[in-house]
Amino acid sequence: MSAGTDVDRGAEAAAPAIVGRSPWSLGWARLRRDRAAMISLGLIVLVIAMALLAPLAAVITGHPPNTQYRTPDALSPEGLPVGPSGRFWFGTDDLGRDIFVRIAYGARVSLLVGVAATALAVAIGVVVGLAAGFLGGVTDTLLARFVDVVLSVPFILVAIALVSVSGSGLGVSITVIGSFSWAAIARIVRGQVLSLREREFVEAARSLGARNFRIMFVEILPNVLAPIVVYATLLMPVAIVAQASLSYLGLGLPPPTADWGGMISAGQKHYTTAWWYIVFPGAALLVTTVAFNLLGDGVRDAFDPRAGLRKG
Repeated sequence: MSAGTDVDRGAEAAAPAIVGRSPWSLGWARLRRDRAAMISLGLIVLVIAMALLAPLAAVITGHPPNTQYRTPDALSPEGLPVGPSGRFWFGTDDLGRDIFVRIAYGARVSLLVGVAATALAVAIGVVVGLAAGFLGGVTDTLLARFVDVVLSVPFILVAIALVSVSGSGLGVSITVIGSFSWAAIARIVRGQVLSLREREFVEAARSLGARNFRIMFVEILPNVLAPIVVYATLLMPVAIVAQASLSYLGLGLPPPTADWGGMISAGQKHYTTAWWYIVFPGAALLVTTVAFNLLGDGVRDAFDPRAGLRKG
């Protein structure tokens, strides 16, 4: 009897301990196994590094972003841009400015607008979604109809009208893009809250006298963070493209500020004689948006494995 007990104890000691893992750690483990998502994350890190080190790029090349050069290797005798060379790595634009340096500074604008507009959209969407889903009744009906109206509005047309009236600028772009991007997040949060508001932990908080504000933002919000993070990742490239579209239409940041949409707009006039003028800014915008989209897909599959099963 004693020997059997000792054997059982030895087997229990040799058995590996079961370690609990949070949904976030499980999601990160799945995300690390997604090769496309990891490559996209690496590209995003490179774009962020390029934006942060833009002043260093100007120092290394000796070309400030807005300085116009008239030397023969910056503009042709006909006044046209010159192609990539040892002095101008990505060539020059029609004013003799270094395209490589301006792309680096343009990354700052795109990332800043993308992050700030996404943060604004997430903040508005979370508040509206929490209020609609938790309070219910007339509040839910009114907010749900308002969300439907916002989703039905043609964003780009309204954005053009607002920017035309209020003037262009970084703050205006962020406000306009963020103000028309929150409705989908609000709908997602509302659906999650509707399924959580009758759960036991919410009833327990009510029985302890917790106010609605505390229940919404302390008890319920942490349980809906995963879909919020997923959608915020997918919303980033949308905000970046929206800012580039406004700049392309001449409603972005005023010149001579470097941004990718404005560079593409200016380069289209020279696409037959100076391909680099439109190809390099377009490639920067394309790589950044595709990387964010692929990372967003990977985050969605990692934190919602059922999405991957549905796709399969």
